[in-house]
Amino acid sequence: MSNDIDHARLRALRNDRSHGRISRRTFLAGAGALGFTMTAGGVLLPAALAATPKRGGRMVLAMGHGATSDTTDPAALVNGYQWTLSYAMTNTLTEIDADMKVVPSLAESWESSRDAARWTFRLRKGVEFQNGRSFTARDVVASVRHHMGEDSKSFIKPIVDQVESMKADGDHVVSFTLKSGDADFPFSLDSAGLCIYPARDDGTMDWETGAGTGGYILKEYDPGVRASLERNPNYWNEDRAFADEVEFLTIADPAARTSAIISGSVDAIDQVDLKTATLLARKPGIHVEEVSGPLHYTFPMRTDMAPFDNNDVRLALKHAIDRQEILDKILHGHGSIGNDTPIGPSYRYHASEVEPFPYDPDKAKYHLDKAGLGKVTFDLSAADAAFAGAVDAAVLYREHAAKAGIEINVVREPNDGYWSNVWMKKPWSACYWAGYATENEMFTTGYSAGAAWNDTFWTDEEFEKLRLAARAELDEDERRAKYTQMQRIVRDRGGVVVPMFANAVMARSDKLAHGKLSPKASFDGRRIIERWWVL
Repeated sequence: MSNDIDHARLRALRNDRSHGRISRRTFLAGAGALGFTMTAGGVLLPAALAATPKRGGRMVLAMGHGATSDTTDPAALVNGYQWTLSYAMTNTLTEIDADMKVVPSLAESWESSRDAARWTFRLRKGVEFQNGRSFTARDVVASVRHHMGEDSKSFIKPIVDQVESMKADGDHVVSFTLKSGDADFPFSLDSAGLCIYPARDDGTMDWETGAGTGGYILKEYDPGVRASLERNPNYWNEDRAFADEVEFLTIADPAARTSAIISGSVDAIDQVDLKTATLLARKPGIHVEEVSGPLHYTFPMRTDMAPFDNNDVRLALKHAIDRQEILDKILHGHGSIGNDTPIGPSYRYHASEVEPFPYDPDKAKYHLDKAGLGKVTFDLSAADAAFAGAVDAAVLYREHAAKAGIEINVVREPNDGYWSNVWMKKPWSACYWAGYATENEMFTTGYSAGAAWNDTFWTDEEFEKLRLAARAELDEDERRAKYTQMQRIVRDRGGVVVPMFANAVMARSDKLAHGKLSPKASFDGRRIIERWWVL
């Protein structure tokens, strides 16, 4: 049935293209999201059929993420480089596939009570950690507990906080009792924060040795520079981890990343410079690919600091940005307009009726006057480490706001150390979110009261009640209504400006191949190291 639907959607895309309703770029992005790829002769083929996975070879990848402060501690994975590296080293209980469905990984199957408050997972047998130890339910318990406790600073703490108790029932069954129902609980277990590592004798998790269950063994790691990996010869998953060796680089500068793939020193890059994407795609042997998913770019304000503790100030700044110009000049059409919530068109409960605020300098001035601030200058910190074009976007924002009499001082921050020294430290900054598979995980991780990654430090009693009720709601209509109201609250009272949702745009040489790309995040849902192969 899924295959029939994909082909029907492809026919619809072709019809829109033939009638000029969409561009060739939009057509190819849509076809790619459905798992089709264009051959050199202009023929669309299912990506899985475009090339047969091949073992061996060396793969060199470069990302625009990564910092010298990075760690492999699952509780502190603050950027896409860390997530991608973690997925290569070890596994999660479940995995989100290219169709955005939850599928087995270290857990072979699972079942829940009718109220979705009790979950039982049956674990895969015969799996070994890279240190030779057998994987058991005890390791799952230790890995989840790593994020729990009052003193935990883990970004995944809001997800595991819903666990009332967990129990290993023998070596291959683990059960969770939640404080309330969560119909999407198996989706949340795909997070890189919940990668599984061995349990020590005292029940804590041993992540420091890096001995996971994954397809690759970490041989060298220089945070913010490179990681060197080699294939795990005892990997349990015969359908993954095709390359013998992987070199994984951080190249923060977009121009340097582009030069690296043109020169052939790397085989694939993420965050393609959109200003030159068309020219890059014309280079022989280079393929530029993109997927539309939950990736979005933001300007979070710390609502626990003046003047952003005043909602009229926040509303003034939301009306003071020309989203269409930002989309056109920063994303060059590779995305869609944002509406100051993290729930974009790729989500199941996206509320299209919660429309973006229009660019309205008069309305912006009205709200600023209502806040009683008079003439004020707002510092906006930005670096391209936040997202490609973040500094240019901030400069455009400054120009838009000036027409409302609002002065924005763009503070250009260093790329290295941005996530540890600027994001969530400075009152107003640029940021990106790769997004999550479900509304619950996105809202819980980034918007729930007290969450480690609540980068606006925002709390709202009505929102919190709806968040807990929505994830336990099994009636689809009721659940949609709750998530719609939550999106409206975040737009109207939240502390974040979300000007745009961005397509994840990557480039690879013809030395590499892959199957259907995941829209969950760039680099194939961050699982490129396992899923791609060398031709």
